[in-house]
Amino acid sequence: MNIASDPRLTRAAAPVRVRTLFLSDVHLGTRGCHANKLLDFMRHYDSDTIYLVGDIVDGWQLKASWYWPQAHNDVVQKLLRKARKGTRLLYIPGNHDEFLRDYYGTHFGGIEVLADTIHVGVDGKRYLVIHGDLFDVVIRHARWLALLGNHAYDLAIWLNTYFNAVRRFFGLTYWSLSQWAKLKVKNAINFIGEYERTLAAEARRRGVNGVICGHIHHAVIRTTLQIRYMNCGDWVESCTAIVEHFDGVFEIVKWTAQDSALDRVEMAGVLSPAELGSLPLDSIELTSKAAEPC
Repeated sequence: MNIASDPRLTRAAAPVRVRTLFLSDVHLGTRGCHANKLLDFMRHYDSDTIYLVGDIVDGWQLKASWYWPQAHNDVVQKLLRKARKGTRLLYIPGNHDEFLRDYYGTHFGGIEVLADTIHVGVDGKRYLVIHGDLFDVVIRHARWLALLGNHAYDLAIWLNTYFNAVRRFFGLTYWSLSQWAKLKVKNAINFIGEYERTLAAEARRRGVNGVICGHIHHAVIRTTLQIRYMNCGDWVESCTAIVEHFDGVFEIVKWTAQDSALDRVEMAGVLSPAELGSLPLDSIELTSKAAEPC
């Protein structure tokens, strides 16, 4: 639906109140991160609790070459501001921000750092909240291969940026070239299925009703082996988050701002000022995928 036509989501309206937000794989510190879209999302949603489900900051990339524009700093400040105003923030580090794993049990600016945790839903059902990289065989046993794959993924994201700049120029909507390629590879599809089954098995082992994770950049809510499996997605390709409403419904929200002022900022250096000035500003959209029933 169009944000401008929805009185609940206009910039002049108060944020939409929800019980819980789950965000993962933001990858601050990389050029592929859609920090401006995440900022816009956080302006439109307010919650009692926010779970940061890993890979919020990309330490791997920052160690290789420093990249930290103002929008990335603004995301950090926005989160800290929410914490100061009473929102509970829980940070569960992933493999890209593993440097924070030395600080389990501590607080930074009101943000709790935990290895994993249990979220209790409105109906009393319990969900393991964990990034998920510890259940990725490549990450655990072949770190060098994971780093190589990370560089290949960065290249795909870079190509994706220029690919979509051309699509915008011809008035076409955003389409993830890298995500399409990833999902078309049979081994990748098999990996996603195995990852979901492994996380579901871990949830069953811990005696909980479901698992909420990230890591593989594939947002989904479904029941796997009688366990509710929820993946937050990412803010590099899909720009998705999981929202828990006060009635207990979980939902995947996909935040898009195609050809908007936000994209103009993120496209700086991709198109010329004349080309940027010719883009329309009236097609900001919000789409969501409803959660499956339990």
